[in-house]
Amino acid sequence: MSRHDRIEPTDPETRPATAPQATTHETAETPPKSGRKKRILGGIALLALLAGGYEGYGWWTTGRYMIETDDAYVQADLSLVSSKLQGYVEEIPVQANQHVSKGEVLVRIEDGDYRIALEQAQAQLPTLERTLSRIDAQTAAAQATVTQSEAELSAAEAALRSAQTALTRAQGLAARKVTSQADLDDATEALETAKANRAAAAAAIKGAEAQVEVLKAERAETESSRREMELDIAQAQRDLDHTVLRAPFDGTVANIAIEEGELVSIGARLAAVVPDHGLYVEANFKETQLAGILPGETAKISIDAMEGHEVEGRVVSVAPATGSVFSLLPADNATGNFTKIVQRVPVRIELPEGTPGLRAGLSVVVEIDERTAPEGTELAEVSK
Repeated sequence: MSRHDRIEPTDPETRPATAPQATTHETAETPPKSGRKKRILGGIALLALLAGGYEGYGWWTTGRYMIETDDAYVQADLSLVSSKLQGYVEEIPVQANQHVSKGEVLVRIEDGDYRIALEQAQAQLPTLERTLSRIDAQTAAAQATVTQSEAELSAAEAALRSAQTALTRAQGLAARKVTSQADLDDATEALETAKANRAAAAAAIKGAEAQVEVLKAERAETESSRREMELDIAQAQRDLDHTVLRAPFDGTVANIAIEEGELVSIGARLAAVVPDHGLYVEANFKETQLAGILPGETAKISIDAMEGHEVEGRVVSVAPATGSVFSLLPADNATGNFTKIVQRVPVRIELPEGTPGLRAGLSVVVEIDERTAPEGTELAEVSK
């Protein structure tokens, strides 16, 4: 049989019908699979469309008015407890993270030296008081001398007038040859003596008055010394009071950096007190976001440490300069190559009192609603 000859099968069962049957089966099964796939894809597209529409509606009605940043932290005006004096720590009656009330003792510094200084200053004051009493007595005596000298002056003036009269009479009698020259000479000498006595009395008055002025000046100097001593006593008392460091307000003690018996120097940081109230958020917004931020607007604050919990705050103020201006080493953009960097400006946001779980330093996410700007405030146009 040549390769060109073919055997035609006579039995229908022996004919190759497998391929056509398979083709028919696949053709019959294809439409159901394609329809189910289309329905699934259509459902997914519908869900995506609905989700996109929901998000778009939310952005259009709310999102486009919200100014958001995650560069924000809870802050507190905490007090750093420092020593004004040098000395050894005698007692630390509080522990870290302990709640304290205003005026409660935090640290005691050994006060022996300062107590002695106070007693020395106080011991010198009675001596000055006695000195002042002595000067007052001397002044009174000097004033009495002035009075006596004035009386002597009055007597001297009376004697002078009498001597003047006697001399005039003696001169008249001598002119009529009624009295002798000796009587005239006696009258003249009496007048000169009266004049001298008057001059001495006047000088005695001036001397007594000068003595009074000297005593008054001495008293003023002593009074000034007493005032200085009173100030020394007050300073010594203040130093003694500063050996006891107290809580400036109600809060929690943290970061205790000393131990009992340790020598602390002036200005050394000993501990910190975080207040119970007055917490706020400092949010650093980009300079391109400032146009829609005004005091009085409402802010929604999400706290990372309290997942799912949001609080509502209020914008209090916007810093007058960017954070880079207040940095220790501000960048000098006038030198070298320049790369523009978007700056951030701190915005202070007030938190409601009594919010539980807040701690200074916590990270938060802030969204400011510019629709809540106070009435009458003109907002700059912000491109959306």
